[in-house]
Amino acid sequence: MSEPLRPSGLTRRTALRTLAASALAAPVVFSPLSSAAAVAAPLWHPVPSSDGLKAYEGIEADRGNHHPDRKYVYVEGDHYRFNIWKDDRDTTGGGDRQRTESKGMVQNGTILKMRNGENWTLSYEMYIPGSLHGTSKFTHIFQTKTPKTNGGPWVTLDLTRSGSKEMLSARAYANSGSPNIASTELAPLRDKWITIEWTFTPGAKGAAGCVIRNGTGSGAPIAAQGKMSNVKIPDEGDYVRPKWGIYRSVQSASSDILDTYLLFRNYSAGRA
Repeated sequence: MSEPLRPSGLTRRTALRTLAASALAAPVVFSPLSSAAAVAAPLWHPVPSSDGLKAYEGIEADRGNHHPDRKYVYVEGDHYRFNIWKDDRDTTGGGDRQRTESKGMVQNGTILKMRNGENWTLSYEMYIPGSLHGTSKFTHIFQTKTPKTNGGPWVTLDLTRSGSKEMLSARAYANSGSPNIASTELAPLRDKWITIEWTFTPGAKGAAGCVIRNGTGSGAPIAAQGKMSNVKIPDEGDYVRPKWGIYRSVQSASSDILDTYLLFRNYSAGRA
Protein backbone atom coordinates (compact mmCIF):
# COMPACT_ATOMS: atom_id res chain seq x y z
CA MET A 1 0.00 0.00 0.00
CA SER A 2 1.49 3.32 -1.05
CA GLU A 3 1.78 6.12 1.48
CA PRO A 4 0.53 9.69 1.13
CA LEU A 5 3.18 11.78 -0.58
CA ARG A 6 6.23 12.78 1.44
CA PRO A 7 7.12 16.44 1.96
CA SER A 8 9.89 18.05 -0.03
CA GLY A 9 12.93 19.59 1.65
CA LEU A 10 13.33 16.99 4.45
CA THR A 11 16.89 15.93 3.70
CA ARG A 12 19.15 13.46 5.48
CA ARG A 13 21.40 16.36 6.45
CA THR A 14 18.46 18.16 8.08
CA ALA A 15 17.45 15.03 9.96
CA LEU A 16 20.97 14.40 11.27
CA ARG A 17 21.42 18.01 12.31
CA THR A 18 18.13 18.01 14.25
CA LEU A 19 18.90 14.69 15.93
CA ALA A 20 22.26 16.02 17.05
CA ALA A 21 20.60 19.08 18.54
CA SER A 22 18.05 16.91 20.36
CA ALA A 23 20.87 15.01 22.06
CA LEU A 24 21.99 18.15 23.89
CA ALA A 25 20.62 19.20 27.25
CA ALA A 26 17.03 20.38 27.06
CA PRO A 27 16.63 24.18 26.83
CA VAL A 28 14.73 26.38 29.23
CA VAL A 29 11.08 26.54 28.20
CA PHE A 30 9.21 29.83 28.32
CA SER A 31 5.50 30.41 28.34
CA PRO A 32 4.53 31.92 24.97
CA LEU A 33 2.33 34.45 26.74
CA SER A 34 4.63 35.42 29.60
CA SER A 35 8.18 36.70 29.94
CA ALA A 36 8.77 34.54 33.02
CA ALA A 37 10.49 31.17 32.73
CA ALA A 38 7.92 28.39 32.82
CA VAL A 39 10.13 25.46 33.78
CA ALA A 40 13.87 24.91 34.24
CA ALA A 41 13.75 21.78 32.10
CA PRO A 42 10.84 20.19 30.25
CA LEU A 43 9.21 17.12 31.76
CA TRP A 44 8.46 15.71 28.31
CA HIS A 45 10.99 15.97 25.50
CA PRO A 46 10.89 12.76 23.44
CA VAL A 47 13.55 11.98 20.85
CA PRO A 48 11.94 10.03 18.00
CA SER A 49 15.02 7.94 17.20
CA SER A 50 15.34 6.59 20.74
CA ASP A 51 11.88 6.94 22.30
CA GLY A 52 9.83 5.92 19.27
CA LEU A 53 6.14 5.45 19.96
CA LYS A 54 6.87 4.92 23.66
CA ALA A 55 6.67 8.71 23.87
CA TYR A 56 2.87 8.33 23.77
CA GLU A 57 0.36 6.44 25.89
CA GLY A 58 -1.02 4.86 22.76
CA ILE A 59 -2.00 5.11 19.10
CA GLU A 60 -5.55 5.24 17.75
CA ALA A 61 -5.68 4.33 14.06
CA ASP A 62 -7.56 1.70 12.03
CA ARG A 63 -9.13 0.42 15.23
CA GLY A 64 -11.36 -1.87 13.17
CA ASN A 65 -8.25 -3.47 11.60
CA HIS A 66 -9.58 -2.94 8.08
CA HIS A 67 -6.17 -2.11 6.57
CA PRO A 68 -3.47 -4.13 8.37
CA ASP A 69 -1.00 -3.46 5.54
CA ARG A 70 -0.95 0.31 6.16
CA LYS A 71 1.55 2.18 8.32
CA TYR A 72 -0.28 4.88 10.24
CA VAL A 73 2.04 6.37 12.89
CA TYR A 74 5.79 5.88 12.95
CA VAL A 75 9.18 7.55 13.24
CA GLU A 76 10.56 9.02 10.04
CA GLY A 77 14.00 10.58 10.50
CA ASP A 78 13.79 13.36 13.10
CA HIS A 79 10.00 13.43 13.32
CA TYR A 80 6.80 11.45 13.80
CA ARG A 81 4.66 10.79 10.73
CA PHE A 82 0.86 10.34 10.85
CA ASN A 83 -0.72 8.93 7.68
CA ILE A 84 -4.41 8.81 6.80
CA TRP A 85 -6.25 7.59 3.72
CA LYS A 86 -9.57 8.84 2.39
CA ASP A 87 -11.21 5.42 2.79
CA ASP A 88 -10.19 5.01 6.46
CA ARG A 89 -13.09 4.86 8.93
CA ASP A 90 -13.02 4.96 12.71
CA THR A 91 -15.03 2.57 14.84
CA THR A 92 -17.00 5.50 16.30
CA GLY A 93 -19.54 7.70 14.56
CA GLY A 94 -21.22 5.05 12.45
CA GLY A 95 -18.79 5.48 9.57
CA ASP A 96 -18.87 9.29 9.43
CA ARG A 97 -15.31 9.96 10.61
CA GLN A 98 -11.70 8.83 10.50
CA ARG A 99 -8.82 8.94 12.95
CA THR A 100 -5.02 8.66 13.05
CA GLU A 101 -3.96 9.96 16.45
CA SER A 102 -1.51 9.54 19.29
CA LYS A 103 -2.57 10.13 22.87
CA GLY A 104 -0.77 11.25 25.99
CA MET A 105 2.76 12.13 27.04
CA VAL A 106 5.17 9.52 28.42
CA GLN A 107 8.72 10.23 29.60
CA ASN A 108 10.94 7.33 30.73
CA GLY A 109 7.87 5.17 31.24
CA THR A 110 5.98 7.75 33.33
CA ILE A 111 2.69 9.21 32.11
CA LEU A 112 2.48 12.99 32.51
CA LYS A 113 -0.95 14.15 33.66
CA MET A 114 -2.38 17.67 33.49
CA ARG A 115 -4.70 18.28 36.44
CA ASN A 116 -7.00 21.06 37.61
CA GLY A 117 -5.23 24.21 38.76
CA GLU A 118 -1.82 23.29 37.35
CA ASN A 119 -0.08 25.57 34.85
CA TRP A 120 1.36 23.75 31.86
CA THR A 121 3.29 24.75 28.76
CA LEU A 122 3.31 22.55 25.68
CA SER A 123 5.07 23.18 22.37
CA TYR A 124 5.90 21.33 19.18
CA GLU A 125 6.75 21.82 15.53
CA MET A 126 4.32 20.69 12.87
CA TYR A 127 4.33 20.25 9.09
CA ILE A 128 0.97 20.58 7.27
CA PRO A 129 1.11 19.46 3.61
CA GLY A 130 -1.01 20.91 0.84
CA SER A 131 -3.04 17.70 0.73
CA LEU A 132 -4.39 18.24 4.26
CA HIS A 133 -7.31 20.62 3.83
CA GLY A 134 -9.51 22.73 6.00
CA THR A 135 -13.04 21.29 6.07
CA SER A 136 -16.60 22.45 6.61
CA LYS A 137 -17.12 19.75 9.27
CA PHE A 138 -14.65 19.05 12.06
CA THR A 139 -10.95 18.38 11.45
CA HIS A 140 -8.96 18.32 14.69
CA ILE A 141 -5.17 18.08 14.45
CA PHE A 142 -4.78 18.48 18.22
CA GLN A 143 -7.31 17.95 20.98
CA THR A 144 -7.50 17.62 24.75
CA LYS A 145 -9.67 14.98 26.43
CA THR A 146 -10.29 13.42 29.85
CA PRO A 147 -9.58 9.67 29.59
CA LYS A 148 -11.74 8.28 32.44
CA THR A 149 -14.92 10.02 31.31
CA ASN A 150 -14.06 10.42 27.61
CA GLY A 151 -14.87 14.07 28.28
CA GLY A 152 -14.14 16.66 25.63
CA PRO A 153 -12.68 17.58 23.30
CA TRP A 154 -12.01 20.61 25.46
CA VAL A 155 -9.42 22.69 23.57
CA THR A 156 -8.54 21.86 19.96
CA LEU A 157 -6.44 22.96 17.01
CA ASP A 158 -8.64 22.79 13.93
CA LEU A 159 -8.42 23.07 10.16
CA THR A 160 -11.60 24.83 9.05
CA ARG A 161 -13.09 26.02 5.79
CA SER A 162 -15.57 28.77 4.94
CA GLY A 163 -16.02 28.91 1.18
CA SER A 164 -12.54 29.08 -0.32
CA LYS A 165 -10.86 30.31 2.87
CA GLU A 166 -9.10 27.74 5.04
CA MET A 167 -8.05 28.58 8.59
CA LEU A 168 -5.85 27.14 11.32
CA SER A 169 -7.65 27.83 14.59
CA ALA A 170 -6.99 27.14 18.27
CA ARG A 171 -10.43 26.87 19.84
CA ALA A 172 -12.11 26.56 23.22
CA TYR A 173 -14.10 23.80 21.62
CA ALA A 174 -16.23 22.82 24.63
CA ASN A 175 -17.26 26.41 25.38
CA SER A 176 -20.50 27.70 23.94
CA GLY A 177 -19.97 28.50 20.26
CA SER A 178 -16.45 26.95 20.28
CA PRO A 179 -14.77 30.39 20.17
CA ASN A 180 -11.32 30.94 18.70
CA ILE A 181 -8.40 31.48 21.05
CA ALA A 182 -6.08 32.25 18.11
CA SER A 183 -6.76 31.90 14.38
CA THR A 184 -4.96 32.58 11.10
CA GLU A 185 -5.18 31.69 7.42
CA LEU A 186 -3.84 28.24 6.65
CA ALA A 187 -2.31 28.86 3.21
CA PRO A 188 0.89 30.69 4.35
CA LEU A 189 1.63 27.93 6.89
CA ARG A 190 1.51 24.96 4.55
CA ASP A 191 4.42 22.86 3.29
CA LYS A 192 6.84 24.13 5.95
CA TRP A 193 7.67 23.51 9.59
CA ILE A 194 5.74 25.80 11.93
CA THR A 195 5.61 26.05 15.73
CA ILE A 196 2.64 25.70 18.08
CA GLU A 197 2.97 26.90 21.70
CA TRP A 198 0.22 26.24 24.24
CA THR A 199 -0.43 27.21 27.85
CA PHE A 200 -3.05 25.32 29.85
CA THR A 201 -4.58 25.65 33.28
CA PRO A 202 -7.12 22.81 33.48
CA GLY A 203 -10.36 23.36 35.34
CA ALA A 204 -14.11 23.76 34.88
CA LYS A 205 -13.28 27.44 34.44
CA GLY A 206 -9.68 27.07 33.35
CA ALA A 207 -7.48 28.99 30.96
CA ALA A 208 -5.75 28.33 27.65
CA GLY A 209 -3.44 30.28 25.38
CA CYS A 210 -1.91 29.60 22.00
CA VAL A 211 0.82 31.08 19.81
CA ILE A 212 1.12 29.99 16.18
CA ARG A 213 4.52 30.78 14.66
CA ASN A 214 5.19 30.84 10.92
CA GLY A 215 8.48 28.97 11.16
CA THR A 216 10.67 27.43 13.85
CA GLY A 217 12.72 28.89 16.67
CA SER A 218 11.88 31.58 19.20
CA GLY A 219 12.39 34.29 16.60
CA ALA A 220 9.93 32.91 14.08
CA PRO A 221 7.21 35.43 13.24
CA ILE A 222 3.91 35.10 15.09
CA ALA A 223 0.99 34.35 12.75
CA ALA A 224 -1.60 34.41 15.54
CA GLN A 225 -1.77 34.45 19.32
CA GLY A 226 -4.34 34.71 22.04
CA LYS A 227 -5.30 33.74 25.57
CA MET A 228 -8.69 33.02 27.09
CA SER A 229 -10.05 32.57 30.61
CA ASN A 230 -13.14 30.60 31.69
CA VAL A 231 -12.17 27.82 29.32
CA LYS A 232 -13.87 24.50 29.94
CA ILE A 233 -10.99 22.02 30.29
CA PRO A 234 -11.75 19.96 33.44
CA ASP A 235 -9.88 16.88 34.60
CA GLU A 236 -13.19 15.46 35.94
CA GLY A 237 -11.37 13.67 38.75
CA ASP A 238 -8.85 12.15 36.35
CA TYR A 239 -6.51 14.20 34.13
CA VAL A 240 -6.45 16.11 30.88
CA ARG A 241 -4.62 14.33 28.07
CA PRO A 242 -3.42 15.86 24.79
CA LYS A 243 -3.81 14.08 21.46
CA TRP A 244 -2.07 14.70 18.15
CA GLY A 245 -2.87 13.63 14.60
CA ILE A 246 -5.82 13.81 12.22
CA TYR A 247 -9.36 13.28 13.45
CA ARG A 248 -11.92 14.44 10.92
CA SER A 249 -15.44 14.05 9.63
CA VAL A 250 -15.83 12.57 6.15
CA GLN A 251 -19.09 14.49 5.68
CA SER A 252 -17.21 17.49 4.31
CA ALA A 253 -16.72 17.93 0.55
CA SER A 254 -15.05 14.85 -0.94
CA SER A 255 -12.45 17.14 -2.56
CA ASP A 256 -11.21 17.95 0.96
CA ILE A 257 -10.92 14.35 2.16
CA LEU A 258 -7.70 13.15 0.54
CA ASP A 259 -4.92 10.68 1.25
CA THR A 260 -2.62 12.81 3.37
CA TYR A 261 -0.32 13.00 6.40
CA LEU A 262 0.85 15.24 9.24
CA LEU A 263 4.33 15.53 10.80
CA PHE A 264 5.39 16.44 14.37
CA ARG A 265 8.76 16.98 16.03
CA ASN A 266 10.49 18.75 18.93
CA TYR A 267 7.78 18.15 21.49
CA SER A 268 8.30 19.82 24.86
CA ALA A 269 6.03 20.05 27.89
CA GLY A 270 6.38 21.14 31.48
CA ARG A 271 4.73 22.68 34.53
CA ALA A 272 5.22 26.26 35.62
